[in-house]
Amino acid sequence: MNIDHLLSANAKSMRRSVIRDLLSVANKPEIISFGGGFPSPDSFPIAELKQIMMDVMDEQGAAALQYGSTEGYVPLREEISKLYKEEGLDIPIKNILITTASQQAIDLLSRIFIDPDDIIICGLPSYLGALQAFWAYQCQPYGLRQDDRLEEAVNALVAAGKSPKFIYAIPDFQNPSGVTMTVEERRNVIAVAEKYDLLIIEDSPYKQIRFEGESLPSMYSMCPERVILLGTFSKIFVPGFRLGWVVANDNVIDRLIVAKQSADLCTPIFNQMVAARYLKSGKFHENIVKIKELYKHKKNVMIKAFEDYMPEGVTWTNPEGGLFLFLNLPPQYDTRELFNIAIKENVAFVIGEAFHCDGSGKNTMRMNFSYASDEKIIEGIKRLAKAIRELYDRHS
Repeated sequence: MNIDHLLSANAKSMRRSVIRDLLSVANKPEIISFGGGFPSPDSFPIAELKQIMMDVMDEQGAAALQYGSTEGYVPLREEISKLYKEEGLDIPIKNILITTASQQAIDLLSRIFIDPDDIIICGLPSYLGALQAFWAYQCQPYGLRQDDRLEEAVNALVAAGKSPKFIYAIPDFQNPSGVTMTVEERRNVIAVAEKYDLLIIEDSPYKQIRFEGESLPSMYSMCPERVILLGTFSKIFVPGFRLGWVVANDNVIDRLIVAKQSADLCTPIFNQMVAARYLKSGKFHENIVKIKELYKHKKNVMIKAFEDYMPEGVTWTNPEGGLFLFLNLPPQYDTRELFNIAIKENVAFVIGEAFHCDGSGKNTMRMNFSYASDEKIIEGIKRLAKAIRELYDRHS
């Protein structure tokens, strides 16, 4: 039965994940993949979590298997509030909503703020999962590169009667580029938002994984009344629990609670109980130190492999934290064509075009350095360099 004529306008606006589709052909065991956003399995505190899970079932078994509140498990919200106190932020738990990972937070925010044909400002490139959520609600993302003039762009949109709803940003170790916004850039975004009465969605999934340089203040800390801050345990704890959160003012939280009630009622309470106990134990901070050391090492292994094997004309970002970096070919080359060559060499990545809402970035690719072993990173970069040389030869 063909259901196309029954689909809603929102459903027709949804776009498949290019990452999932491309990597579905890269699931053979012989392929070295730099495509997924997977944390290293070595970062998972398996032994500690096994004991905590047993304790939860022994002491709170019935409650752990029951429904929870939409707002989230109070002890977990308290622990998240404590994490922010370490940054000098005093955030009451009433301003923290637990979500089913930060992807749900982006979807709920899209649901409560976006009408068909609305404009939102995002980066070029920007996180694909956020773009998918925006498109699903018939939004028109307007992408800006880091060196573009934000105020000029917003002013032009407003003059054309297309005032944006909000600015979406990942200021620390951006996915996919790995680039971090300076303090001045953050202040500029806030100043533009204040001038034109816009909200800012600050997506902050990796801020704790800074392994080089100096920690910078969140945009939320600089303007809490206008910034909605998103966090997640997917990259700093375990992704399988699907735990995220939103920090926002009372009005936004109230709207999100209503939206979440129609989405899933509540985030799994067992996962929240386990996470709360893990944070309270103090092991979380110990593990973050381990993760930072591990990812700094892996990034350096990848950068060294680039320096050793990449042909002329290839450049890359050098992030101070997070899980990703961006690789750039000379502008005349297309990484979608490269992907097909690379798969034959048993190596995979994600094409950069997928992260550009305007279809640009065809010569770019995202590389994940957190997942593969050192040996596979080096071998994978050798294979990728060989594929790039073949691409060069095809167009010489």
